[in-house]
Amino acid sequence: MDGEQRVRGAARPQWWRQGPPWWTRPGNQERAARWPWASTLLLTLFVLGGSNYAAQQQAERAALDPFARALLVIGSGLLLWRHRRPVLVTFGTAAAAMLYLGAGYPYGPVFLTVALACFSAVVAGHRKAAWTALGMLWAGHVLVAHWLYQWLPPSRDPAAPWGQEGVIAAWVVAIVALSELARTRREQWARERAERARAAQRRADEERLRIARELHDVLAHSISVINVQAGVGLALLDTDPEQARTALTTIKAASKEALGEVRQVLDTLRTPGDAPRAPAPGLDRLPELVAQAAGAGLTVEVEGTAPKLPPGADLAAFRIVQEALTNVVRHSGSRHARVRLEHGVGALRLRIDDDGPGTGADAGGSGNGLAGMRERAAALGGTIEAGPRPDGGFRVLAVLPLDVKAQEENR
Repeated sequence: MDGEQRVRGAARPQWWRQGPPWWTRPGNQERAARWPWASTLLLTLFVLGGSNYAAQQQAERAALDPFARALLVIGSGLLLWRHRRPVLVTFGTAAAAMLYLGAGYPYGPVFLTVALACFSAVVAGHRKAAWTALGMLWAGHVLVAHWLYQWLPPSRDPAAPWGQEGVIAAWVVAIVALSELARTRREQWARERAERARAAQRRADEERLRIARELHDVLAHSISVINVQAGVGLALLDTDPEQARTALTTIKAASKEALGEVRQVLDTLRTPGDAPRAPAPGLDRLPELVAQAAGAGLTVEVEGTAPKLPPGADLAAFRIVQEALTNVVRHSGSRHARVRLEHGVGALRLRIDDDGPGTGADAGGSGNGLAGMRERAAALGGTIEAGPRPDGGFRVLAVLPLDVKAQEENR
């Protein structure tokens, strides 16, 4: 939960790292379904107004007539389909611009429609189509300005200077470069969004597994004690009422503790930002665990003392011992177990032994219990070994590193 809280409290990433809100993933169907009416209308008005102004400044070019205005409207209007048919729009705007220039009309913002169409095509992944359309437009302009101008309007106009072609080529290169940069950034934003989504899913899965382990360990231990004591109470209800009363008292205490721990786990789900109402259990509660096992008819000997552990390691060690003793109660024919704690240089060794024999196919513990112990140890960089002993019985050996602060912070 700590890692989740840190993520929730962290600052939002800057827009240039995740993309602006209006910038969506390539191929997004919702975006493609929208018609860009507003931007197309504004661009059409700008192109018409800019072309009128350019015509006043270029008296040597042909005057704007209805055919010229129709070409400008068609070239701009095609941009309505730039999200749905980017390739068609790219070649359509380039053809309209080529007809406009070939007819001798004044230079102006007519190139803006081609630039926007090519930009949309490159960002959508149609790079070759955009490059081809721009190349055809530039090549067509070279032919018109340096060869076909003799037969095209306006009459008696000279050939265009070659320096002008360099300027046009520079604009073409700039359009391509800007489009490629936008495409690269968009792909990068898409990868980062996908990575953040995967990280969020991993955190959710880890939290779900953590809660499942907690509930399993709490309920399995307490219900095992309740089950054993219920059997004792039923067997002695008529012959030894006092012993049956003791069994019922143990059941009450075990169920109360289980309810308290389950409530604590559920409280973290309801209010993830609040501190837990009770501290997480640790090895300092090992005597309580031994007393509960004794209530279930299991004698537990404890050897050694535990060092000061970080909260995560302390909880993991407690749950491992708890699950191991629960498995002895449920799956072993022995009524005696030994818990040994050893700590050396950088590691805590937990060894839980019973003398067996196992009772059934699940001797030594269920798959979920052993898997939960292994997950707890692995999360801290430790190991778990569990299996029958050569001399009979069953052993669980856990090795947990003492310096787990860095691992806990990275979780």
